[in-house]
Amino acid sequence: MPLRIGYVREHFSSPLLQFAEADGGKTFTLVECPSGTGQLIGRLEKDEIDVAIALTDPLISGIAKGSTAYKLVGSYVTTPLNWAVITGENAPYNSITDLKGTTIGISRYGSGSQTMAYVMALQQGWPTNELQFKVNNDIRGLIDSVNDGSTSAFMWERFTTKPFVDAGECRFIGSVPTPWPSWLIAAHPTRASATELKPFLDTLSTYVRAFDAPEKRAADDVAFIKDKFGYSEEDIKAWLKTVGYPQTWAEIPRQVILDTLDVLHKARFVQRPEGGFDVGLFVNTDIASLV
Repeated sequence: MPLRIGYVREHFSSPLLQFAEADGGKTFTLVECPSGTGQLIGRLEKDEIDVAIALTDPLISGIAKGSTAYKLVGSYVTTPLNWAVITGENAPYNSITDLKGTTIGISRYGSGSQTMAYVMALQQGWPTNELQFKVNNDIRGLIDSVNDGSTSAFMWERFTTKPFVDAGECRFIGSVPTPWPSWLIAAHPTRASATELKPFLDTLSTYVRAFDAPEKRAADDVAFIKDKFGYSEEDIKAWLKTVGYPQTWAEIPRQVILDTLDVLHKARFVQRPEGGFDVGLFVNTDIASLV
């Protein structure tokens, strides 16, 4: 049975999409999760996917909060994610500081849009236990919410949101880059066996390295993203300057997990157990190595 790979259809997923086109469904199928990492985690828990390529912070916080539906099995993107802070076109908010005490839109509880709201509050010195949220499912619902006034703002990846800003549907009022590498790979501990998963990850890594090559970045990557996502060449080239991919999927830095947990603990999004977190519990070391 082919592996079921959950993903978010964004430009970061370009190497995965290229692999899927070549594979033709023989060894894996793609399951699109437009609501993001919160939806990916939910589908892992409901036996709707076996593997997820998802954001670092919600994956780590999910395990820290007790989820046994997955463990980390690989690295996917080594650079931070630039989370834009977005409000309505005619909303009365013009900076992040204006958002204190308001209701923030999120895609789902446990999603990156929620964890990063905690990081934003921590950076601003706001009491994180007073944060208020409204679930709006996906980017369309989030944009509608900031324009009808039911939320003040939401957070989403900048380049994904920029076409909506360019169209006059919403406005950027700030940004909060992640203080950690932005994407990891997670898998169910039994549904995705090592004999199936390692060949998938090995081949995905060849597509990642090809996509990351300087000559591909100069032309082919731009053309692929423009065709698949409709972004302007200017925006694609600007994004490519900011993103880095690993040379191997098989290493997960111990410090990435510890640093992410430290920030999320300070933001009161996760609670550190007595004696601290056991990083080994977060990674399936039959698949990947902690380094």
